[in-house]
Amino acid sequence: MKKVTYKSNINCGSCVAKVTPVLNQLEVVKSWHVDTDNPAKLLTIESEDEVTDEVKAALRQVGFKIEKQ
Repeated sequence: MKKVTYKSNINCGSCVAKVTPVLNQLEVVKSWHVDTDNPAKLLTIESEDEVTDEVKAALRQVGFKIEKQ
């Protein structure tokens, strides 16, 4: 299982509510968490494979972006 952390623009609980169905829908994402208290708004994803491109595309569709730490 890989754990990757990304900087994001997921800033608040409302943003987390918007990305929840998107991230939960991705079969490759086994678990995820956003630390909105961290200034970098860290999104941590656990998956079995590299998922960066798939997650980036899915989040972009709902108005958010991520970049690798």
